[in-house]
Amino acid sequence: MTDIQDFAGRTALVTGAASGIGAACAKALAARGAARLVLVDVDPQRMAALDLKCEVEAVVGSVADEALWADLEPRLAGLDHAVVNAGIGAGGPLADIALSEWRRVMDVNLDGAFLTLRSALRAMKAGGKGGSIVITSSTTGVKPVPGIGPYGVSKAAVSHMARIAARENAEHAIRVNAIAPGGVDTAIWESSPDFLASVEANGREATLKAMAGTTPLGRFATPDQIASDILYMLSDAGSNLTGHVLVSDGGFTL
Repeated sequence: MTDIQDFAGRTALVTGAASGIGAACAKALAARGAARLVLVDVDPQRMAALDLKCEVEAVVGSVADEALWADLEPRLAGLDHAVVNAGIGAGGPLADIALSEWRRVMDVNLDGAFLTLRSALRAMKAGGKGGSIVITSSTTGVKPVPGIGPYGVSKAAVSHMARIAARENAEHAIRVNAIAPGGVDTAIWESSPDFLASVEANGREATLKAMAGTTPLGRFATPDQIASDILYMLSDAGSNLTGHVLVSDGGFTL
């Protein structure tokens, strides 16, 4: 538990908040003094289990649902920070991906990120005091990795969306950045049948270690490590950063 209180009294929005990077960000923001967190996820039980020591509004639903944002946006008044993090995985070569699967991934990873970003920007502009936003991208949006199909394309798109939003909103004192993690030990891997088969045969730790074989540091990041990077960009300590895509990947893109 950190005793740094650099988010004291502030309000933050976190999507994909029930697990992984989103949950780590929510916990870190609360620990660093956030007064109010608005959390969005499809899993109400995991959100409730976070047991955060601040005011929490847990919103259950898909970030790709425009009606969710129409309902929530008026309650984002006073928003200071946003972590645009919700996402889903997908696998397979582009030549083999069905359009329905392509759209399923884009619906959450790109359209959902856009809807989240749009609502956060509107709330911050209305508040007139600026703010900061970080969008979760991926190294697969920087380095072409075979077999990740629409996932990598969606993550390349959100990185560029962050840069455009940064340029459009700098005059409103709103900073927008993205983070491009490499491998992170989160539940997103559990959408892969190959991953689950390897875990069954070899265990989770051995599976992740083998997957990290192409990463120079030889390991995947923890959600807490990525959350630490995100909170730096959100915080006043990162006040000169906007339109930046931070690659945090243990050297994977070298």
